Amino acid sequence: MEEFRNIGIIGRLNSNKVIETIRRLSRYMVDEGYHVILDDRIAEVMPGHGMQVSNVNLLGEICDLVIVVGGDGSLLGAARALARFNTPVLGINRGRLGFLTDISPDDGMCDAVQAVLDGEYIEERRFLLDAEIKRDGNPIGSAAALNDVVLHPGKSARMIAFDLYIEGQFVYNLRSDGLIVSTPTGSTAYSLSGGGPIMHPRLDALVLVPMFPHTLSSRPIVVDGKSEIKIVVDASQGLYPTVSCDGQSHIPCAPGDSITIRKKSHKLKLIHPKGHNFYEICRTKLGWSSNLGD
Repeated sequence: MEEFRNIGIIGRLNSNKVIETIRRLSRYMVDEGYHVILDDRIAEVMPGHGMQVSNVNLLGEICDLVIVVGGDGSLLGAARALARFNTPVLGINRGRLGFLTDISPDDGMCDAVQAVLDGEYIEERRFLLDAEIKRDGNPIGSAAALNDVVLHPGKSARMIAFDLYIEGQFVYNLRSDGLIVSTPTGSTAYSLSGGGPIMHPRLDALVLVPMFPHTLSSRPIVVDGKSEIKIVVDASQGLYPTVSCDGQSHIPCAPGDSITIRKKSHKLKLIHPKGHNFYEICRTKLGWSSNLGD
């Protein structure tokens, strides 16, 4: 088990509850002798904190562990920034569902974090995606995603026509509201809302989920996680769609543009408390019934 001494903290902005949680957590860790470094954006709204401040990239370089206080969206942003540093990330849930941020901010929070710092944790490796958009063969934009890469109409209400290729092989031409390309991590997010399957986080697979396809036979497709996915926007349609990564990075596209999606070389090192159970999380967050012990 790794030794955690330099602890970075990233928090969701514009939330008094997040600030209160960070104050309580950071005071505890400083009192216990840990070196705490705050993300510079959250430090700006915590005057008088008295701790070292750093930007997120430097946090990745100098920290043994980064704790994210917020919802899954906060952890997604941290994951994209920190994966290349191989820095372990732990989430404290101040959001809604909390599939990734799984420590509760209640009275037992500090004890739960201390248990992790003492080596009582489970480590998972989650892969990310790289999306690159090309126009006339030239790159015009790129972004990374932990959950999903989504082609959608943007502000338009029209269907998108596009060609889909997997590993260079033509799959189909489709008219739909777009396409979700999701990792196993993202399979419980937007992909699930679009009718995609839930995938266990350890799977090396991608799921492609058409959004409201203009056909009765189009269904989600699960492919090898190492597959290269290519989407070519119909050049004759005159529609300017958008590619969104994790719903946070947005790249405008034009007719004829191609979007290439492949697995990123760096993985996220995600830390869970001991006893973490993916199926229990699904039962709790998705309202599955539990007859255990009945």
